[in-house]
Amino acid sequence: MGTTGPGTADENTWETPAAWRGLIHPRRDRPPRPAVRTDDAALRKARTLLDAARGRVEEILALPGTTPALAEHARAYLGGAPDPLGAAVAADVAVSEGGLVELGGKAPFLDAWTAEHGLPFAASAYAEQPAITVDYVQAGMERTWSGVRDWKPSDYTGGWWAREGEARHLRTLLTVADDGVYAEAVESLAARRRTPPQRLVVSYLLPTRRDWVDEVCADPAITAMPVHFDLRWMLFCSLGDPHQVDADRFPLGYRDRALSTLATLVDGAGPAGAVPLLAGALDGEYLGTDAKRTILGVLAELPADGAFQALVDRLGDRHVPPALQAAADSFPGRAMRLLAASAGRPGVEPVLRQHVLTHPELLEEILPELPAESRAAIEGLRDTGARVPEAAPEALPPLLTAPPWTRPRTKAKPVVIKDLPSPGIRSIAWEPGERDAWDVDLHHRWRWAKRMDWHVQSAKFRKGELPAYQKTVFLVEAPEELVRPLLAGWEPTEAWGMEEVGPVIVARFELDVLDGAVRLARLDPTHCGGILLPYLSDDVARLMADWLARLKQAGKTARAWFGRHGLAAVPALLPDALGKAGAARRAAEAALRLIAERHGAEGVVAAARVHGDRAAAAVEALLSADPLDVLPAKTPAVGGWADARLLPQLLLRDRAHALPAAVAQHVVTMLAMSKPGAEYAGVGAVRELCDPESLAGFGWALFRAWEAQGAPSKNAWALTQLGLTGDDGTVRELTPLIRAWPGGGGHAKAVTGLDVLAAIGTDVALMHLHGIAQRVKFKGLKGKAQEKIEEVAAGLGLTSEQLADRLVPDFGLDADGGMVLDYGPRRFTVGFDEQLKPFVTDEDGKRRKALPKPGAKDDPDLAPAAYKAFSTLKKDVRTAAADQIRRLEACMVARRRWPVGEFTELLAGHPLVRHIVRRLVWLAFDGEGDGGEATAFRVAEDGTFADVDDDVLTLADSASAGIAHPVDLDVEPWAEVFADYEILQPFPQLGRPVHRLTGEQRAAGRLAEFEGRTVPFGKLLGLTSRGWQRGEPQDAGVECWISRRLPGGRYLTMALDPGIAVGIPDEFPDQTLVTVGLAARPEQFWISTEHPTGTFADLDPAIASEILADLATLTS
Repeated sequence: MGTTGPGTADENTWETPAAWRGLIHPRRDRPPRPAVRTDDAALRKARTLLDAARGRVEEILALPGTTPALAEHARAYLGGAPDPLGAAVAADVAVSEGGLVELGGKAPFLDAWTAEHGLPFAASAYAEQPAITVDYVQAGMERTWSGVRDWKPSDYTGGWWAREGEARHLRTLLTVADDGVYAEAVESLAARRRTPPQRLVVSYLLPTRRDWVDEVCADPAITAMPVHFDLRWMLFCSLGDPHQVDADRFPLGYRDRALSTLATLVDGAGPAGAVPLLAGALDGEYLGTDAKRTILGVLAELPADGAFQALVDRLGDRHVPPALQAAADSFPGRAMRLLAASAGRPGVEPVLRQHVLTHPELLEEILPELPAESRAAIEGLRDTGARVPEAAPEALPPLLTAPPWTRPRTKAKPVVIKDLPSPGIRSIAWEPGERDAWDVDLHHRWRWAKRMDWHVQSAKFRKGELPAYQKTVFLVEAPEELVRPLLAGWEPTEAWGMEEVGPVIVARFELDVLDGAVRLARLDPTHCGGILLPYLSDDVARLMADWLARLKQAGKTARAWFGRHGLAAVPALLPDALGKAGAARRAAEAALRLIAERHGAEGVVAAARVHGDRAAAAVEALLSADPLDVLPAKTPAVGGWADARLLPQLLLRDRAHALPAAVAQHVVTMLAMSKPGAEYAGVGAVRELCDPESLAGFGWALFRAWEAQGAPSKNAWALTQLGLTGDDGTVRELTPLIRAWPGGGGHAKAVTGLDVLAAIGTDVALMHLHGIAQRVKFKGLKGKAQEKIEEVAAGLGLTSEQLADRLVPDFGLDADGGMVLDYGPRRFTVGFDEQLKPFVTDEDGKRRKALPKPGAKDDPDLAPAAYKAFSTLKKDVRTAAADQIRRLEACMVARRRWPVGEFTELLAGHPLVRHIVRRLVWLAFDGEGDGGEATAFRVAEDGTFADVDDDVLTLADSASAGIAHPVDLDVEPWAEVFADYEILQPFPQLGRPVHRLTGEQRAAGRLAEFEGRTVPFGKLLGLTSRGWQRGEPQDAGVECWISRRLPGGRYLTMALDPGIAVGIPDEFPDQTLVTVGLAARPEQFWISTEHPTGTFADLDPAIASEILADLATLTS
């Protein structure tokens, strides 16, 4: 298709896209004549199929329901006569009885008929197929035949012959046939147009007979065929002229939207002729996402005003912008003209603005020819908005003006050391407590395993006779002395279920199962790759290098593995890193650079010296290369949606100059090159050069442009680059999207968003990440966020709880927890109530309903800045407040303690959290043990500690502090103190109901008095806000239990009947509590009627009180 030059002269010329040429069903009246291959063995295959089914065919032909004439024709063909109708009957019955599985699903009859009796015979036999019906009823595995009869309009029409592949093959044979053969076929087919389906089939085979096609288009019987009719697509592949198109009588049905059908339609009816059908299909029923994208993609290829306008008219559909962008790129003149004419319609103006910016060369030519209204729309968008002057190229570093990928480079010949031996590393190294955490008891999954004869199973394992799932059970449950000798022969072929079982096997057998673990990880790197983390071996190192370079999710595992093993992995990487050029060498080099980033180049070179001084020198040369010259094998192609001219200007640090658009485009390329954890080295230079706020705005606009294109996964770098360009403003915009994406099928995108928050890494970013980990309605996303928080915490040497203490930003508050908002002639002070809602007081200390907007008398610089600062504070604190209040309430119930130093610094001394801390009663414990008497205290407004008598309390350096639960307190005196000081609490503490276990309950492991009670499902779901977890969906998507994790790894579990239906929880509005008791696993009482795990005797009184309170509320 012509798109050369700025003009519009070539924009009306149609050229079939190269990607369509192999899809279009060929026509005899237009080039090219395609090559076609026939199956030389087809005749043998057909005879084998017919001979195998011959007995059943004869029986079916003899049934009373068989039309006698059809039986006669079939017997004639089976007897050797060239009878097309008989051939069709015999083939249909044979396929119905014998199937095509042994032939790979492909019917041999077309090539067999051609070889046996010629192409005209094959075409005639094919055209007879829709005239017959094989009549049987299928009930399960039973088939009851009535016979073979003539087709009638109420019959299903279809079968092996109606598939596109078979039909296209025959049409291709006719297209390339000699004139004589073709004429004979036409004459033979003319006699086989008795029924409407036959006429449709014949017109498809011979689309050059336009009179027959016209007849089909006018046939009321064909018009009346439903849109799901199996042969309907053939009509659209028969059309050869625009006048034959009638979108009202023959709209595209849901079986007619394959690209091959649409491409053939365009080829036959022409672009303008096809547009009404394509546009109408976009508004039709049963249009799935894939079909819609296909139709939009076809419209984007067509040089027709109607096609482009159809896209503009549907711009509100989220799938349309990518197609509209593609059409505008192909037909810039048409786009300028039609967008300008539609500028007043919703959503069009931004698209027109982008087009004007990216195609200024068109304006001189096009503007004079446009109507006045269109000209005005374009003129109104030209040079809109003040732009910062562009920096002179000579003032910018060469990295930006002539980056390495744009200029010829002298490529140094890499050092290759042939046959460098693998070091033979084979070890395992566990993190503290890791092996015990992996070695969990899975016996509950296979209770029947205790009845197994393990010696018999061992013999079957050795002979390869055990199914995969039984091998898994054998590895986990069988005695170690039987399993260990067989591990060398374990070659897993599937990874289903091994995400949970794999770590158990590794923990049990360690190095003896290394080879099997590697095979398992290769089968499913995403879910099973983690089982290789403890291992260090040559194969594992190479595999991790490959994942690092090639895979997204498994690449995270690889980075964790290299972070864990570091320099010890270097010797295993060198045979590839210094070997011949190729993917393995590139991957190993990248892995060495990653290790060098973390441990220094000197350490890597030293580790490489085990392979000799020459190898060490080669590694030193590799690592000393300019990192700016380390480029991907192929520079990523950036689409038009990421044109820097469409993005905000990228300002330099002085904010007085901006990068030229061409230079900003190089920045886009750098971002596209970068991967999470492996950014292109030039990005750091860009961050140093550019204004951070401007860079964040540039990155956000780039992300939104990607979203507008439908967020194609191949360009997911547009999301991950936010981790390189983003700031706290980015975090505030991105977090709501992350929370919402899973609801629209975007779980993977949301998980990537979590990585972005972690990569931005500011206090605000980590606060929002922690908020998602604590509270989001999508369980999968919540779990991934918790993993990410644990990963960040581990990197800092902290627990996730300790990290949470450090994630609360100070929000610009002063040491007393306030903020002065300076308007110049007047000032306001920020304070916080018991729910951490900010308020302001004036200079007289009077509380105001809201911060006033800046007035004419206020300082023009200070006042707007102060007003903006308070608006930002309200927004950020709103996010933090609920999470902090909820977190500290959970800490009270969990009996968490803080060393007095951390308590003073992170809680009592924190500018924001202190407002919660001073509204609670605390307990001071002397020393680290649980014994001794605790002292209750509060934090006074001046930051000192006071007991219930308001005496100052000094905490020893060795002391720890925790939030008092009312079970620990004499509540009444403290309530009086808080009332006297008018202190309102952020959550119920002093007024919290206290429940205590009875002696009978303490001695038991079940709370029988609650069992058998019926409760509404809504109250059950409400427990999730108090730390309870809904069960995993079982059969039919029903959650059959709800549980609360207790200290010591136990759970309080409630088995439910009938259970909560996922997605429709009100399906079963009343739920019976079948069992309420202590369990080792949440599902324990659902799987079986096991006895409870332990008793309530050792349960902490505060936790017991909370549980009883939950159950009392639930059953009240």
